[in-house]
Formats: sequence, C-alpha cells, structure tokens
Amino acid sequence: MPDFIENFEPLARDYDVLFCDVWGVVHNGIAAYQDACAALTRFRAGGGTVILITNAPRPGIAVKRILDRLAVPESAFDAITSSGDVTRGIVESRLAENVFHLGPERDHSIFTDLDVKFAPLESAGYVVCSGLFDDTVETPDSYRDMLASMRARSLFMVCANPDIVVERGDALVYCAGALADAYAVLGGEVLYCGKPHAPIYQLALATAQKARGGASVSRNRILAVGDSVRTDLKGANAFGIDSLFITSGIHAEEYGGRDTPDLGALNTIFDAGDVVPKAAMRGLKW
Repeated sequence: MPDFIENFEPLARDYDVLFCDVWGVVHNGIAAYQDACAALTRFRAGGGTVILITNAPRPGIAVKRILDRLAVPESAFDAITSSGDVTRGIVESRLAENVFHLGPERDHSIFTDLDVKFAPLESAGYVVCSGLFDDTVETPDSYRDMLASMRARSLFMVCANPDIVVERGDALVYCAGALADAYAVLGGEVLYCGKPHAPIYQLALATAQKARGGASVSRNRILAVGDSVRTDLKGANAFGIDSLFITSGIHAEEYGGRDTPDLGALNTIFDAGDVVPKAAMRGLKW
C-alpha cells in the first residue's frame, strides 16, 4: 500500500518535473481546485516545472482557453501537452486521405489550419474519434451500428481521447475512449493518442526539457499526478516514472467516497491495475 499523505510538499522535494493531469486534479470541468493550483504554483516557485498532460481532444492552445475560463492561474503550469496535439500530428501525416470526424463540433479545433478533406463515413478513408456527438444523452451503445459499419469497411480509427469517462461537475460522461474500446472489441484498428500510451509522454518530456532551457530531464525526477488508474497510473508506470494518485477523482465512489476513502478498497484497485503509486492523497494540496 502506498503512503496516504495529506500534504504534497515533502514528496515534491524529490522531483524536478510534474506531469499533471488536468480534469479531476486541477479542475472538475466547472471550477478550478484552488488548493491544487496553489500547490502547482508553489512547486514552480521552488524551481520545478509543471507540464499539464491531458487527454483533452483539442490542441493545447484550446485547452488553455478553457483553463482561463475556469480561472486556473498561469502561475500553476509551464506548458500544456494534450492528446489533441498528438492527434494533429497524425492527421497532418494523412492529409491525402478523407477523414470522418466522430465527435462534437467543439472538438473541431483539432483540425484548425490543417488542409483536411472531410467526408461522410461511407466514403472516408479513416476516422478521428474525439468523443460522442452528444455526451449528455448518448452512450457507447448508441453507436453500435456505426461502429459495425466502420468495421465492415476496416476503417482505421485515431482516438483523440483515450479516457472512457470524465467528471463534469458531479456527473460522469462518456469519452472517445469508450467508443474506441468498443471498436477494438469488434476487431477494429485503433491508434490511441493520449494517456496511457507512450506518444503523449514523449511529447510531454520534450516539452519539459524545452521549458527547462534544453536541459536533460531524468525520468526518476519526474512525477505523474492523476486520478485515473487506467490512464494516469498505468501510463506513468509504462513510461518509467513515479506517480501520485488523487483519490477525489473518477474512482472516488469505488472506495468509499471523496472525503473518506477506504484504503483497503484503494489497494484492491491498485492490485487489479498492477500499479503502485508513490503515494495517494485526497486532493493535491501543498
């Protein structure tokens, strides 16, 4: 069982760089977590570098606008690395092909300034999935026929957000990862652009090194902070970096609630995921 800590400051001394999840750690989609923002600001004030690493299916610059709206201070981070950034790189390499965008209009910034040729599903060469068209009412089951049609044509899917669900206030809504996983079960080929897969961590590492003036960053001096076993902890483990688990996020109800997590249940979740974070805490707090 990892240590359950109340304050981040003692652990922070062991690291130079944080790869910090956004939704569920820094904000809940409606409001910023002030303690978390203050902790990140304090870490940076001590010489640390904070890279916000998010499975948001839009470019980092678009994520920044959302953070501004939620009043996340610029003092809390050095840069943003998103799965949308990784997705844009994939799309840019396939401009000769027609693409079908499976997702809401708000994610269209993935394609901004790229000479993309869009097409209906029936004639597209591949699919970029950024989410459900309407995640307020739809579920993955709503897409059963569409996914079957895609599989019949052996269409390649780029998943711009590997998260299965995300918090929106007190509710959980489905994300692109839920559709991508359902497509993979059908035998469809999927490329996942975000956590827990390596491309987003490689981009975050390059971004951290740039933020630190080009200095090399040792992986044993990087700590990933997140609230998802499936994405944050497994991704960190696969990339060879330590992790800090935030219990007040998407898994909270699985181990007794946000305020009083059951440590035995928490350990069971870690065992099931075959991950052991360096520590766990309710919410990021200096």
